[in-house]
Amino acid sequence: MDYRKVQLFLAAARHGNLTEAAASMEISQPALSKSIKALEKSLGVRLLERGRFGVSLTPFGQALMEHGRVIEAEMRNALGEIQSMRGAQRGHVMMGCGPTEATRLLPKALKVLADQNPDVHVTVLYGLNEALMPWVKQGEVDFALSSVPARAVDMELVHDYLFTESATVVARADHPLAKHKVVHPGMLVKFPWILPRQHELERLAFDDYFASHDLEPPVAQVETTSTVLMKSMVMHSDALTFIPKELIYWEVQAGQLKALEATGNQWERRVGMTRRRKGTLSPASKLLIQAVKSVAQAF
Repeated sequence: MDYRKVQLFLAAARHGNLTEAAASMEISQPALSKSIKALEKSLGVRLLERGRFGVSLTPFGQALMEHGRVIEAEMRNALGEIQSMRGAQRGHVMMGCGPTEATRLLPKALKVLADQNPDVHVTVLYGLNEALMPWVKQGEVDFALSSVPARAVDMELVHDYLFTESATVVARADHPLAKHKVVHPGMLVKFPWILPRQHELERLAFDDYFASHDLEPPVAQVETTSTVLMKSMVMHSDALTFIPKELIYWEVQAGQLKALEATGNQWERRVGMTRRRKGTLSPASKLLIQAVKSVAQAF
């Protein structure tokens, strides 16, 4: 199977539009169409359904895309390995990152990497674990920096633990509760809440916290996956939220938000890196992972 044809097919699958895919691969649209048709002919199946508004994957195309992404990632890492063997400390890293880790840990690690290896380029895809883990498995990213389980639940993935962090109740700096050294669950139920969605780890821990004190968990005024929205709404109202402390590091430094000490709060989250068990890492990826680990020692 011609790897270049697979690359062009993957571009079409990602964009859902042959013209945009051709532009991204710097070839003409007719040349891209010809290549994909040749690939379909060699496989004896139709990979794409062509319509007025673009292209969509057939079941055969979906299967090829899932495996093709992994092949693409391995080829990217192989090229990095060859560059390293030639003595060039350069390469391209595709990584995923969760919102908490993007606050301070990853920016510091990227600075360390840039200072020591300025020719390594990094692309960061941002998301929650529900998106990050499939990206790792499918080869969309070389590894992900986010929360990791205490024990492996997916045998295709390997988790490297870095450190443990805790979550906290968050309020604006001049919130009525900010003057209290310690707040009790009964004090918290009186205020509106901006919370993660119900299936997320922080939300489960939030509900468990109130249940452990024989209280009904407060109903969320707003549920969101956006930590930016959570912090913005809390900063400009009496609303509270419950998120990892690291997410408010800079707002605390600026005197905008405050972490409230809630009695009985024992929620913790393991932070680490996730990669494919059977995949390889390019020299550039290894350099970034090394930088992350060195920065994480101070957390």
